[in-house]
Amino acid sequence: MITINVHSSIKISDKKIYYFDPFKIENKIGDADYIFITHNHYDHYDIESILNIMNEKTIFIVPEYLKEDIQKISNNIISVLPNNKYNIENLNFETMPSYNINKNFHPKSQNNVGYLINIDSISYYIPGDTDVINEMLNIKTDICFIPIGGYYTMDYREAANYINKIKPKKCIPIHYGSIVGDVSLGNQFKNLIDKNIEVELMIK
Repeated sequence: MITINVHSSIKISDKKIYYFDPFKIENKIGDADYIFITHNHYDHYDIESILNIMNEKTIFIVPEYLKEDIQKISNNIISVLPNNKYNIENLNFETMPSYNINKNFHPKSQNNVGYLINIDSISYYIPGDTDVINEMLNIKTDICFIPIGGYYTMDYREAANYINKIKPKKCIPIHYGSIVGDVSLGNQFKNLIDKNIEVELMIK
C-alpha cells in the first residue's frame, strides 16, 4: 500500500514499512523498518517526523553528508552516494543523481540522491528534488513518484514529458499542493500523460 502523507512524504507498506522523506507526521507511530532521505531540506529531512516513526531497529539510508546528523539518534545507518547499487537485508536499491540544472536550490556537488528500489518484485523510483537530468532519462520502473510543483524542481509540463518518455506502469505526482504548486497541478499533469500510463493523484 502506498500513502502520500503530504508534499513528498511517501510511505510504502508491504512486508516491511518504508518511508521516503517523512514530513509533518505528528503522531508517534514507531513503525518504520527503513527511512530513506533524499536530501537535507526541511520538507524532506524532518527530524520531528523521523522521531515519530523510528524505532530501535529502524535502518536509515541517507546521503553521505547527513550521516553525522543521523548518528545523534541512531547507529543503524547506511550512507550513500549517487550512482551506486546497494543490498541491505536482501533489499536491493540503486542511488541516482538528483539536482537542478538551471537553478541553485539543489546543486549537483551536494550529492543528493534519488532512489530506484525493488520491493516484492515491484520497482519504485523516487527521484528527490530534481530537474529532468540526463542520468534519469533511461530509468526503467513500474511506479514513479515525480515532482511537479516547479520552482524548486521540474514543473508539471516537464514532468509529464519525462513520464511519457520513460513509460512507467504508474506515476504518482508529488511535491505540490502545499509548499509549492496548487493542488490543481495534479489534474493538469494527468491531462498530459499518455493514456496507457496510470496516473494516481494522492494529493488532494
